[in-house]
Amino acid sequence: MITLYGIPNCDTVKKARTWLQDHGLTAEFHDFKKQGVSAAMLDRWLATQDWTVLINRKGTTWRGLDDATKASVCDAASAKALALSTPSVVKRPVVEWDSAHGGGVTVGFDAETWTQRL
Repeated sequence: MITLYGIPNCDTVKKARTWLQDHGLTAEFHDFKKQGVSAAMLDRWLATQDWTVLINRKGTTWRGLDDATKASVCDAASAKALALSTPSVVKRPVVEWDSAHGGGVTVGFDAETWTQRL
C-alpha cells in the first residue's frame, strides 16, 4: 500500500492525491494535523532523505518560527525534534511507496519522477 502523508488543504498534497487517483493508484492518506508525525516515521524518512529535503524552509510555518528555533535546526536530530513538535514544517507530501512502485520514500510532488515509478 502506498501511504501519502500531508495536510489535506495543502495545494501540493491535493495535486499529488489527484495524480495518484488519475493513474489508478490507491494511497492511504495520513493527515499530519489530525494524526501527527511519529518519531518512527521521521526515522524512516530521515534514513533515506536528507533533513534539508524533509524540512520545508520556504514555507509559512518555517517563516513563522523565531530566529533562535530556526538557527537550532542544523542536523537530522534537531530537524526531527522540530518536526515532532511542529509537523507542518515537514515538506509535503511525503510518500512511502510500496514495492510494486519502487519502494522507498519521496518528499514533495514531481509528476515526472512519479511517472517513472509506474
